[in-house]
Amino acid sequence: MNHITLASGHEMPVLGLGTWKLLGEPCRQAVKKALELGYSHIDTAWIYKNQEEVGQGMKDSGVDRKKIFLTTKIWVQHFKYKQVLAEFEEDLKMLNTDHVDLLLLHWPLTGMKETFKALNKLVDDGKVKSIGVSNYEIRHLKKAIPLTKAPICMNQVEYHPYLNQEALRKFCIDNNIHMTAYCPIGRGQIFGNPTIKSIAESHKKSEAQVMLRWLIQKDVVAIPKATTEDHLKENLEIFDFSLAEEEMKKIDNLGIRRRIIDPFVCDFDDVKPLTRVINKIKTLGYVNFYR
Repeated sequence: MNHITLASGHEMPVLGLGTWKLLGEPCRQAVKKALELGYSHIDTAWIYKNQEEVGQGMKDSGVDRKKIFLTTKIWVQHFKYKQVLAEFEEDLKMLNTDHVDLLLLHWPLTGMKETFKALNKLVDDGKVKSIGVSNYEIRHLKKAIPLTKAPICMNQVEYHPYLNQEALRKFCIDNNIHMTAYCPIGRGQIFGNPTIKSIAESHKKSEAQVMLRWLIQKDVVAIPKATTEDHLKENLEIFDFSLAEEEMKKIDNLGIRRRIIDPFVCDFDDVKPLTRVINKIKTLGYVNFYR
């Protein structure tokens, strides 16, 4: 397994198991099997409602906790200082661990100063090794970077060939922030694209493997979800080939920009104005409901 080095100095595997919408026994089994097969990076979040199963799967795998890179995320309803600390203690209990390797803020919201203050305390207390954010665009990062003593090491975003985040990636590189791609194979919506299909056939690889390899060669961490042993193995088998520069450019330039995830708690720049207004209303209602 290849690794990147975060701004905190800690190493992170470039491929992990995403667990969004994995619940109950299937989640426990997927985590256990992934770790047994050689994965060492598991991604979860409070809002996924599966942290107990993730923790149990880690335990049942028999893999030493020190060899597992674990990421979780603070949900938007808990962004006040005391709420961050309270949710994180709940996270640790559910995950059955004394620390996490990477703690992210799940979505960008205003008034983040006290939120980052809480993250820094968790780093100082040794409960979190690295911190980061999720779904942040350039304008969000510009506001966030000055608010924290500990470096923002990671920005986890939707990233796949139909949503090439090149401008954001370049900004992150310039600010020593790495990126993680969720929905790295577009939840099946990209399968059959003639360019990707042709590249896959030339390498005798699957289209999913080509999409994952495209991300890895951009130094973007990928966290595909998988539940079957065959798919878990398939996603691991991306380190025995590489894409040529011309192939990378072909995927870069597909010219399609399509979000898979409904950004109901964030007004992304590439979302149509009316949709942004609707999402803002949803956000206010959702956050106020949970407060």
